[in-house]
Amino acid sequence: MTSQRRRQQSDAERGAIGVFLVVLVPGLLLIIGLAVDGGAKVAATQRANAIADEAARAGGQALDVAAALSGQVRVDPAAAVAAAQDYLDRNDVAGAVTVVDGDTLQVTTTISEPTTFLGLIGISTLTVEGTGTADLITDQRGGEGP
Repeated sequence: MTSQRRRQQSDAERGAIGVFLVVLVPGLLLIIGLAVDGGAKVAATQRANAIADEAARAGGQALDVAAALSGQVRVDPAAAVAAAQDYLDRNDVAGAVTVVDGDTLQVTTTISEPTTFLGLIGISTLTVEGTGTADLITDQRGGEGP
């Protein structure tokens, strides 16, 4: 009778580790996925912001040549937009470039990164946005010396 009881007790726990793993493994994969893909999202956000900043700087350096020849230092807004958009195009990044209030160049970038682990739960890409601004130089003194 004692051997039969031991067999019944061991049969009662049979498969318990299988249920434990079925519950634990997907949870661990989700946590690892969030860590890996979350880190990739942070890196993509930093890249989007850096490219937006660099595009804004490139646009902010587009001087108005005609004004420069007459001694005035100012940025041509149309050339600034074109230079910033060209920078985005050369880096294969989608974005929008606008001039705000006539003296600020604003660049917004959008980057989509594929996921590594989150694809298991249906999230195949993460999309991030970045922004950058540059003040367009205008000659406040009308070309006069200091």
